[in-house]
Amino acid sequence: MVAVLGETTGCLALPNLRDKMKNHPEGYRILQERPRIRLSTLDMARLQGLPEGSLGREYVRFLEDNKVSPDTRMPPKFVDDEELAYVIQRYREVHDLMHTLLGMPTNMLGEVVVKWFEAIQTGLPMCVLGAAFGPARLSSRKLQVLATELVPWAIRSGLNSSCVLNVYYEQRWEQPVESLRAELGILPPPAVRV
Repeated sequence: MVAVLGETTGCLALPNLRDKMKNHPEGYRILQERPRIRLSTLDMARLQGLPEGSLGREYVRFLEDNKVSPDTRMPPKFVDDEELAYVIQRYREVHDLMHTLLGMPTNMLGEVVVKWFEAIQTGLPMCVLGAAFGPARLSSRKLQVLATELVPWAIRSGLNSSCVLNVYYEQRWEQPVESLRAELGILPPPAVRV
């Protein structure tokens, strides 16, 4: 249902995201080549063998630690334009890379922080709704950490960083996460336990 909501409410945000990609050299290449992040396209053994701190190694660690798979991302069903359908698919497939770049787990607090970042980055209504209503299930202690440290950081990072859909992640597996964060303008994550 979250995927359907993203598709059916993204009619303004998706063309904007596509245009950002078209106007960026790396984003344009992604739109032209349409790479997919799936187990069938990833060399997991190679990624596991990359140095600690590299995007590929940390992405595999994230997938393993959280017992998630890139294959759980459903293909779009309610976006008629082929290019816009790819943009929403790409957004879905890089979601776990956002967790990796932001250093956020898949628990409720981590998901809400990622949704705040994605809401600022993408303008997708489902991200805005997730950011706004996700905290309803958090304890008062976690709400305080979210409000005082994590949301301000996610908003600053989202505003400060370039469009994360313009990164050809598949060609950057060897790049250190810290280097990619700096390149994109993502601020270092707060030193709080999430």
